[in-house]
Amino acid sequence: MEPIQLPKGYQVAGIHCGIKQDPDKQDLTLITSDTPATAVGVYTQNLVCGAPVTYNRGLTPGRGFRAVLINSGIANACTGGKGLLDAREMAKLATEAVTVDEGETPKALVMSTGLIGEFLPMDKIEQGVSQVADQLGDTEAHIVSAARGMMTTDTVHKVAHRKVKLSSSEVTIFGMAKGAAMIGPNMATMLGVVLTDAAIPIEVMPEMLKVAIDESFNCISVEGHTSTSDSVLFLANGQASVDEAHVTDVVEDFLTFQTALDDLCIELARSIPADGEGATHLVTIELEDIANRETGLEIAKAVANSALVKTAVAGADPNWGRIVSAAGYSGVNFDPLGVSLWVNDILLYENGNPVEFDEAAASASIRDNRDTYIRLRFKEGTDSLTFWTTDLTSEYVRLNADYHT
Repeated sequence: MEPIQLPKGYQVAGIHCGIKQDPDKQDLTLITSDTPATAVGVYTQNLVCGAPVTYNRGLTPGRGFRAVLINSGIANACTGGKGLLDAREMAKLATEAVTVDEGETPKALVMSTGLIGEFLPMDKIEQGVSQVADQLGDTEAHIVSAARGMMTTDTVHKVAHRKVKLSSSEVTIFGMAKGAAMIGPNMATMLGVVLTDAAIPIEVMPEMLKVAIDESFNCISVEGHTSTSDSVLFLANGQASVDEAHVTDVVEDFLTFQTALDDLCIELARSIPADGEGATHLVTIELEDIANRETGLEIAKAVANSALVKTAVAGADPNWGRIVSAAGYSGVNFDPLGVSLWVNDILLYENGNPVEFDEAAASASIRDNRDTYIRLRFKEGTDSLTFWTTDLTSEYVRLNADYHT
């Protein structure tokens, strides 16, 4: 497997600065760009949002960014005016940690994840920024430490990259994300950062990111809880471009880059429910012949967030009635007699009617594999949608019951 690589001009590092009790767990991550980068973001639509979300919203889309500073362990959410001051101070510390040209006024973005309602230990973060800045690099070890520095209850770090050959140059896209629970992104989750050395006009970056998010992070759920901190940042510093060529200069280049960006985000998004707290199954929900993606998303969310569907998967129970009825209460109007259902390619329900199937074999196909596939076919149109979720286990309940106390 090809080692994960950063795009040109970026450095990263992650350290333990004392926010988390375990000294072996990183809790502070710094990302820097050698030259000013353009940045855009998508953020949670939860009205109760973290201070970093409020801060970043005020700056993106924008130019001149040299750093992103991320802490884990405390979300800096529901912390009032002090929380916003702390977010601004984090950004100030990050800009002071990078070397800039004379006369340049660098900017930084910030992200926080962890417990809600607690204030950040700014003394520890201040000391940590100077330490993490001294450890910046672009090796795989640096990438792993940075990705771990944004983890909370994740069991594995989540990174991905793509090499994209364009007509005038080869560019790189890199992404890292965190998330294992409180996953029900509703962004227009979890945290994600995507970096590229491509040159992209700021005018098109928001729509490029939105397209990728709609195909990926907005198509995952663990329990449907939209976090206060959900954010995905997208930075482009243009260092791989030749003669200031932009991705948008050639239609084929733009489409190639967008496809790679979508694919990278899907890989990162899928890795989040795959790491769902206490989960024993990654559930892929495929909808076929739906009227449109908007209504399909409502159906997928209803199925994905149904406690009865999720526990059926956990118990390897091919209980098709739970799946069909969840689709039925989604609020989407469809012909019930046009619905067919497969679980792991075993037909359970066809055109609104039950069919005979080997229940033992269907149960074994769920029990013996971590991946479970639910395929629902309608007769409403020609669109399709893929959505990812997890099962619901007693371990998930235990982990979240004990999370704070």
